[in-house]
Amino acid sequence: MNFLKRSRNRSGYSETLEKLRKEFYERWERNIPSSTNGLNDFDRIKTLGTGSFGRVFLVQHKQNKNYFAMKVIDKIRIVKLKQVEHTLYEKKILESAKFPFLISLEYSFKDNSYIYFLMPFVNGGEMFTHLRRVRKFDESLAKFYAAQVLLALEFLHYCDVIYRDLKPENILIDIKGYLKIADMGFCKIVKGRTWTLCGTPEYIAPEIILSKGYGKAIDWWSYGVLLFEMSAGYPPFTSNDPMKVYEKIISCKYKCPAFFTLELSDLIRNLLQIDLSRRYGNLRNGSADIKGHRWFHHINFEGIYNRQIDPPFKPKVKSPSDTSNFEEFPESDLRISQHNLFQDQFEKF
Repeated sequence: MNFLKRSRNRSGYSETLEKLRKEFYERWERNIPSSTNGLNDFDRIKTLGTGSFGRVFLVQHKQNKNYFAMKVIDKIRIVKLKQVEHTLYEKKILESAKFPFLISLEYSFKDNSYIYFLMPFVNGGEMFTHLRRVRKFDESLAKFYAAQVLLALEFLHYCDVIYRDLKPENILIDIKGYLKIADMGFCKIVKGRTWTLCGTPEYIAPEIILSKGYGKAIDWWSYGVLLFEMSAGYPPFTSNDPMKVYEKIISCKYKCPAFFTLELSDLIRNLLQIDLSRRYGNLRNGSADIKGHRWFHHINFEGIYNRQIDPPFKPKVKSPSDTSNFEEFPESDLRISQHNLFQDQFEKF
């Protein structure tokens, strides 16, 4: 996996990405259903988060003592909201995409009432939490994070996967200060165009709003929004009314703060392009145009990929099970039915 060290030239880099893509599709084709038990192998410690489908718990494996974030999703909710195929797809993406700056699926299982995703516990918390705490990141930290997100998107796109939900809430910071992009629920393999409306209003690309059909270029628009928000402390297109946010996006009306460097403003301008023939990441050289931009002039992508660069910021973490970087949530028990609910629908999970 130490490919950047071996790959000084474009052909060597492409060769390794090709290898990673091949491994992605080998895992994608496996289609191995999850075990129907596994919950008893873990001790539940506390709730890390809640959502419309279920909850996320911090758990510890009874044997190896490792900590995991266990996402528990209610089968009834999935069926009621017609998200069965979507959930099966998310599992396949999590199983298949292996990359240093993407969250990975370590275990999955199901029982009568729930399905379970177990991922490593990334205990530094969400980027969003830290960004709100300090208001904005200084440019060196924003650049360090941006380089990792760039490498992750480059890998996904090479596998023909669009991420579709890039935002600070979906980026976790680990104990050493490196990133893990989480929540792969909107990921989709797209070789041409797709039309599904999804994403977070402030981060949605104009072609999604205009229902034109879209491809990988939407992730580079969102990447431009992320660069802006990390560096300014707020996204470029804001309003209390989502429709006004969409109007601003379609007209591409935003203003960079005066403290942005010329290089940062220029890169954002080249990413927030309504014209797809001018948007960086979507041109003939692909992501190389972004990597080669002068804002990234001093960035050692090889060192970052191999996690050899000392991060500018490390979250305060007392132990591998420290949850102080996460919000407090009320605890509740899992109520498991005596009957196997929706057995046929979740047979392939």
